[in-house]
Amino acid sequence: MSELTRSNPSFIQKRRPSFSGGRLFYGWVQVIALSWTELISWGIVYYAFSVLIVPMSRELGWSRVEITGAFSTGLLVSGVASIPIGRWMDRHGARAVMTCGSIAAPVLIAAWAMVSSLAGFYLIWTGLGITMGAILYEPSFAVVTAWFTRHRGRALAILTFFGGLASVVFLPLGTWLVQRRGWRETLLILATTLAVTTIAPHWIFLRHRPGDYGLAPDGIGTDEHGNGQPTRGDSGSIRLRDALRGSAFWWIAVPFAVIGGCAIAVQVHLIPYLQDRGYSAAFAATATGSIGLLKLPGRLIFAPLSERIPARYVTTAVFLLHAMAVSVLAISDTTEAVILFVALFSAGNGMLTIIRATVIAERFGTHAFGGINGVSAFMWQIAVAAGPLGVSLLVAAWGSYAPVF
Repeated sequence: MSELTRSNPSFIQKRRPSFSGGRLFYGWVQVIALSWTELISWGIVYYAFSVLIVPMSRELGWSRVEITGAFSTGLLVSGVASIPIGRWMDRHGARAVMTCGSIAAPVLIAAWAMVSSLAGFYLIWTGLGITMGAILYEPSFAVVTAWFTRHRGRALAILTFFGGLASVVFLPLGTWLVQRRGWRETLLILATTLAVTTIAPHWIFLRHRPGDYGLAPDGIGTDEHGNGQPTRGDSGSIRLRDALRGSAFWWIAVPFAVIGGCAIAVQVHLIPYLQDRGYSAAFAATATGSIGLLKLPGRLIFAPLSERIPARYVTTAVFLLHAMAVSVLAISDTTEAVILFVALFSAGNGMLTIIRATVIAERFGTHAFGGINGVSAFMWQIAVAAGPLGVSLLVAAWGSYAPVF
């Protein structure tokens, strides 16, 4: 053992991952694995819910409010769970958390397939809320921020691009399965798919920090054989406690929560808003559905921007895109204005999730990223849950969407 290693135990290298990817930096191996698992996890745990509301309501006699209330409960629980999960990942990495989450989620979905009581349904979605905090974007972002610095934006763009495809894949697939198999059998098929496709990649490929394996972020500092010097990590990293005591965190987290809540409120209420303005139901549904698909180019545009422009400037641009989009929608009632709104809103919204993680990592470093991002995610989920409800209350009080938008 060298003198450096004896005097600095943190420099002791762990065994390299058995699959190192050859000349490919191991961080990209994890991005590929997570892109696959996020596509499946978002599609099954999150997006498939919408195609099950009507058949569940018909069979069980529950109102749509009662059914969607369980989903909202899960979202709130996932926000709360993001804080302890993030702190765990700061110490131990995402491997165990995401593996356990991808084991628990299929079990809970299988239980959902057999549910008969509303209380049991809410209990299941409380559990699924915890698993969402363990397998969706927040833990994946922690992996990416730990393994990438210079190419962090590119890695996040790839990851969220595939996550964004989840609705495109699983909404029609879920609808097709429900029509042919019924909602209970559909859930069993989805639970099996989730288990088979996500448990192994999370366990096999995920690792903690690159410095633990003699690697540097982005693969910088390795020789031609892929051997690198162990690193201590980001010397500028800030502890969770210190971040929460400072004003910088709140200046970041609160605006992102507000814009996130407003953005989801606009998407939820866009169809009835457009119909109130005289557009057909088909046009309103097409415009709203286009937003999800058109987010994907925004995420691809983010990658080169994030590597050339400081995150604070990209954040300003993202916020301005949202404001411009809603302004266009509010002041004009032409079809062209709606199309322009969809283009601007999709571009900004596609980058919103990525830039939040990027700003937090850039400002506070990576060693406490999981905990700091977890608190931010909790605030985000509170706003996302409150936004649509707040707009509904305002519309009820004022009698129309016009003063709200």
